[in-house]
Amino acid sequence: MINDSLVDVGNVQLAVRDFGGDEPPLLLLHGLGGNLAQMTTLARALRPHHRVVTVDLRGHGRSADGPWSWDAALGDLAAVCVKLELERPAVVGHSLGGMLAALWGQRHPESPGVVSLDGNPPPTRPEQLPGLSPEQAAADLERLAGVFDMIEAAAGQTVEADELADLVERQQMAARDMGANEKVWVEGFRRNLVHGKDGRTTFRPSFETTTQLRALMSELDLAPVYAATTCPELLVLATRDLPEQQPFADLYAAHRRYLLAQAQRSPHVRHFELADASQAMVIEQPTLLASLITDFLGEHR
Repeated sequence: MINDSLVDVGNVQLAVRDFGGDEPPLLLLHGLGGNLAQMTTLARALRPHHRVVTVDLRGHGRSADGPWSWDAALGDLAAVCVKLELERPAVVGHSLGGMLAALWGQRHPESPGVVSLDGNPPPTRPEQLPGLSPEQAAADLERLAGVFDMIEAAAGQTVEADELADLVERQQMAARDMGANEKVWVEGFRRNLVHGKDGRTTFRPSFETTTQLRALMSELDLAPVYAATTCPELLVLATRDLPEQQPFADLYAAHRRYLLAQAQRSPHVRHFELADASQAMVIEQPTLLASLITDFLGEHR
């Protein structure tokens, strides 16, 4: 019943996976550096209640590259809805996809609902870190920016063909460590690879796309977006750190306080703090997330 296709949305083609069905349509969006394959387990859990369509955002997976802007990405999604005849879809997104879901909700008051799964821009200013002294906030933000600088510099890297087998094995081990579906995990890894004729393989997203997205997320303020949204909206918030976030435990704890306060000030937004969940909640608790999403959207049909 699953159908993979390429959808022409103008200046780029988007890869789309349609899980089929006659239930209300739902667009399911991945995060930065991911692709539609990584949403498969959650999509399957949502499938009994929705026609779930997943998308490789531009510059990710099997979709084409193209200049990144919020308007461009939202236009891509609108074009997918037209091509696949998805009328008034709910939009659910993780991380970067959650930010797009929030922006979609602001622009589409007719939407039956949008859900953001930890779709929050990273902290960039001391006022986003309540409870920390200005000195500690500034120092931690500078350290965090340095980590993001290294991640950005590594984007779009290439590897030799004989290195791939070892990389795939590491991904299999990572899937087992996380308790994730190994086949789905490896598909997600392979989907962001571009194999060149010279025997070298390049990782997606590219350095250019990563740089554009980092700037967009750093500048995004969701408070006015939430305030202007009138369709039903649910924010699912993480409650613990990923291992790589633990050196910044004070910073992320402060930022979670900021995000919670931001959600509480938004009259049209419901929020839920997901117990024992990190930014990787889609992998950690897909069944529970599917239940939360289905119940929330079911209230507003």
